[in-house]
Amino acid sequence: MTSSSPLPQVSRDRQQRLAEGLRADALMEEDVAWSQETDQERDGDQFDRSERAALRRVAGLSTELKDVTEVEYRQLRLERVVLVGVWTSGTVKDADNSLAELAALAETAGAVVLDGVIQRRDKPDPATYIGSGKAEELRDLVLETGADTVVCDGELSPGQLIHLEDVVKVKVVDRTALILDIFAQHAKSREGKAQVSLAQMQYMLPRLRGWGQSLSRQMGGGGSGSAGGGMATRGPGETKIETDRRRIREKMAKARREIAEMRTGRELKRQERKRNKVPSVAIAGYTNAGKSSLLNRLTGAGVLVENALFATLDPTVRRAETPSGLLYTLADTVGFVRHLPHHLVEAFRSTMEEVAESDLILHVVDGSHPVPEEQLAAVRTVITDVGAAGLPEIVVINKADAADPLVLQRLLRAEPRAIAVSARTGEGIDELLALIDAELPRPAVEVEALVPYTRGALVSRAHAEGEVISEEHTPEGTLLKARVHEELAAELRAYAPADAQR
Repeated sequence: MTSSSPLPQVSRDRQQRLAEGLRADALMEEDVAWSQETDQERDGDQFDRSERAALRRVAGLSTELKDVTEVEYRQLRLERVVLVGVWTSGTVKDADNSLAELAALAETAGAVVLDGVIQRRDKPDPATYIGSGKAEELRDLVLETGADTVVCDGELSPGQLIHLEDVVKVKVVDRTALILDIFAQHAKSREGKAQVSLAQMQYMLPRLRGWGQSLSRQMGGGGSGSAGGGMATRGPGETKIETDRRRIREKMAKARREIAEMRTGRELKRQERKRNKVPSVAIAGYTNAGKSSLLNRLTGAGVLVENALFATLDPTVRRAETPSGLLYTLADTVGFVRHLPHHLVEAFRSTMEEVAESDLILHVVDGSHPVPEEQLAAVRTVITDVGAAGLPEIVVINKADAADPLVLQRLLRAEPRAIAVSARTGEGIDELLALIDAELPRPAVEVEALVPYTRGALVSRAHAEGEVISEEHTPEGTLLKARVHEELAAELRAYAPADAQR
């Protein structure tokens, strides 16, 4: 038996609400028809007062599954959410794109998106984010859809969360908490888990509050004489919150120590690569832009590739080789997103240092995205935050096979150091490898040496750390001409050919 409703029976109250909803829809259609008839009376793109103040429904956001059994319903629907955003600037399309990204984040977190609305305001309401009247309309929408969570497209203050929850009567989650939840689900390594835990605690600390009577502020044992407040009003709820805050601060200090220890190990690996003079390339970009797919295509690394936001949290470093034979390392990094919570930027700073310490950044952007320029701007903001703004950058426009040709042309014109590729089909990968080859730093010292066969390790190092121009095997040894770094050049000069010494 299939059912499109989450409950086998619909109550009389719910039937009445549905009927009222149908009537409201009919009235809305009449309003739309009327507005179309009188559209010529508008002054440019301005809206009348009632339309500006209305909660605007965003079409096409629902991800609710249809025709599932009751058992499947219980297994699948972990959280049923309604999205709400405040549109303060930009176009309607910008606001819709932002809420569509929030819907993708909610899906990645395992939620089912039932509906999404946008409120046009000059700035978010300091009390309830969308205003008290609109909060009551949102409560009606929550009742109508049967949602158990409201997700807001922004970072709400502790006061806004409390006040909005008091009105809508269901759990309220903001964009920051949603992203933190996704990171917590995807973190696999010890370092990744510690970084996410630290970011969650930083977010949680100012938002602790008592839930229910057992944790709320209560009158103390001051008796009737304590009326009017004073010392006797300090109750067990506040004491419990203070205890929680102290424990969280202790855990945060422990997490920071653990991350600092793991950061030391990561720095040692980087120093080893630098000592061996191996150039490094970091893949950075928006979440779900195809960074891991590109890494696999360039190196055959076999890294997890998933059509989900933030599938990669733990950086993967692989060795690769350019067409000319130059060895380099390629690092896959955590994806970025608009309004990435600053808690996460701080917690993942040691991971993001793979970008800051690289010789070249491959900035991957999703060519099939409606507005890829926004992705580029968001990622460059974070790159600047981690101190990598001045590094050489190649903009890799991925998913070229699924992109609009006009969007590709627009990006290629706007970004002089850009190339269109498809990690899925291999289109443009050879050109990208040639571009990486040309951009990587080359050893500066050219040296010629007749290396005895007993010192074959020096020849191997010249191949691994430098660029071999010519190599000839003679009875006396290997006649080598190569460009290498100064340290290796000093060792090779001891074996300079006799004619070069004269």
